[in-house]
Amino acid sequence: MSSVRAVPVTTDMDGDLLSADDAWHTARRIGLRTLLRDALMRFRYGDGFSHARGFALQLALAVVPLVIAGSGLATAVGAESVAQVVARTVVAVSPGAGDQLLADVVARGPAELPDEAGDDTDGDTRNENVGELAVALGLTTAFLAMTSAIAQLERGTNRIYGTERDRPFVRKYARAAVLTLTAGSALGLGLVLIIAGGPLGDAVEDVYRWGDVAETVFDVLRWPVGLASLVIAVTVLFRYAPRRHQPGLSWLALGAGLTVVLWLAASGCVALYVAVSGDFSQTYGPLAGIMALLLWATVTGVALLLGVAVAAQLEGARAGIGDPLLRDEDADGIPDELQPEQPQQTDEQPVEPVGPDGGRA
Repeated sequence: MSSVRAVPVTTDMDGDLLSADDAWHTARRIGLRTLLRDALMRFRYGDGFSHARGFALQLALAVVPLVIAGSGLATAVGAESVAQVVARTVVAVSPGAGDQLLADVVARGPAELPDEAGDDTDGDTRNENVGELAVALGLTTAFLAMTSAIAQLERGTNRIYGTERDRPFVRKYARAAVLTLTAGSALGLGLVLIIAGGPLGDAVEDVYRWGDVAETVFDVLRWPVGLASLVIAVTVLFRYAPRRHQPGLSWLALGAGLTVVLWLAASGCVALYVAVSGDFSQTYGPLAGIMALLLWATVTGVALLLGVAVAAQLEGARAGIGDPLLRDEDADGIPDELQPEQPQQTDEQPVEPVGPDGGRA
């Protein structure tokens, strides 16, 4: 349960659209240090860590079937080279020997499943149909998992903003599905270019032989394109995920930019930890890649909701809300506004009932 003050809709206070200059002036007026401190309090007492973990689980559940199904689809339509690029990239970015098995599955694809019936045409057709069904189920699973992740993000942003109830079920998941296709696609593009851009370029060079000049151009362009995709995707999520009327995208850009910076720093720390920790692969063995994915997904969720907390506290500061927490005068852990109302005590003595003979009943 969230125990933070609800952030009022500031665009309704004076009817003016908030701009990036307004956001910067507000941040300077209250001080960046104070803003970050209050945002951390809002994140913590808005149950940000729990919602970040829920988002991370759904994100991890979406990544693995999406990689396998996407590569299998490329193989099924005859683009085996694309599957080879995906397989090489997976091996490069994943720790642990067990990820070679995943790479083999990705590279083989459903079109190359073994046929126990020999060269029988019916067997080939049957295997191809099963492979296509596997690809369809993988893509569907990835889409549903990512939609659930965006829905979890809505719940987390609502609690951080102090909104206690999500949208109705149909509206919530319909909006999450649309955001998955739009902001989720941009987010995926940015993640691939930033995290796996180097191994991806090397894999394309090995498979397609595109030359040193093209590889250099790709290495230069992937950073601005990837960062722009991340900022746009995160800003759109900040704008349309919470159940409230949000200010303009320029006002939310500060929180979105902070999210990208935090995410880059945290992802770098995770990659450094996995790379320099010699016991990581030995400890988790074939599950090393999955554990690294879960760890990275967790820091991604924390970075997203921390950015939301900054955007929420900045808007709350404009409305005059300094302390993000609800009051708890008696320090019992339950905010005063959430305490059940106690019946009023009176000084009047209760009237005892009188029996028919005048005595007490």
